Amino acid sequence: MTAPPPPDRTLIVILAIIAGLVAVALAVVFFRGQPEPLAGNTPAGVVQRYAAAVLNNDGEAAARYSTDGRLGTSFPARPCVPADRPAAGTLRVTLASTVEHNDTAEVHVVLATSNGSGPFGNPEYEAEAVFGLERVNGSWLVATAPWQLTICPVPAAAP
Repeated sequence: MTAPPPPDRTLIVILAIIAGLVAVALAVVFFRGQPEPLAGNTPAGVVQRYAAAVLNNDGEAAARYSTDGRLGTSFPARPCVPADRPAAGTLRVTLASTVEHNDTAEVHVVLATSNGSGPFGNPEYEAEAVFGLERVNGSWLVATAPWQLTICPVPAAAP
């Protein structure tokens, strides 16, 4: 009588390798942390700090990066309306490019807005936007910002 052949463990080894790769990928995604801060004396660094302040609803910090203290808007003739801004946690800002001139700069970003969850995943749309910066006393400050990244000043109390 002949002994049965040893079981083929190739499939088990392949599945173990795939499971290990999935575990490593999940660890990288969940534990990667915040993006590296850009240099604060560059237009992109100023936009990064301004956007972080706006997304954290920190008007005082955002105002420090604004030329006029009213938190830059790309529609100066239009009043600032807080309801226009996407809800907290739904907006992601990604640096696309920077064009620097002598005393002005343009920082191009991609704004990705997610709208909850749907039957086919998280509905999201992206739009390109431009920050306008000016050099004031040697420092870069936001002169214009996309409407999604504005903080309106708190209105005065009615008498």
